Amino acid sequence: MNEAALVIAGAVACLGMSAAGSAFGTGFAASAAVGAWKKCYAAGKPAPFILLGLVGAPITQTLYGMILMFIMFMKRDIAGAGVPCIILGIFAGLGIGLSALFQGRAAAAACDAQGETGQGLTNYFGVRDHRDHVHQVNAPEP
Repeated sequence: MNEAALVIAGAVACLGMSAAGSAFGTGFAASAAVGAWKKCYAAGKPAPFILLGLVGAPITQTLYGMILMFIMFMKRDIAGAGVPCIILGIFAGLGIGLSALFQGRAAAAACDAQGETGQGLTNYFGVRDHRDHVHQVNAPEP
């Protein structure tokens, strides 16, 4: 297999894994939103439409996978980029996909809590937004 094919395979793996994580995460959050709406209807309360904002949270991770895929496509003509790009694509895609999956689980809990209490929405979006950022941690000096 030539270098360009390995780069493209890594890039597509990155997008595929991040999209799979987004699909699972969105599925978890959507199921919880439907359950929260059902509880609201059963209790005679208005169903909070804003839960759709929480349901869509994991989809952002697919965009990050797509950005990395496009960056990796630009490396296909560089000699020796094949193996590093396929390794990067697999592990970055896995990390992004897992982030989306757990973002969906957090959104599912937020949907349930918002539907039951009608309070705390700002906090729930804050938790959701935290999952979108990479934080630098400085190691202590020896």
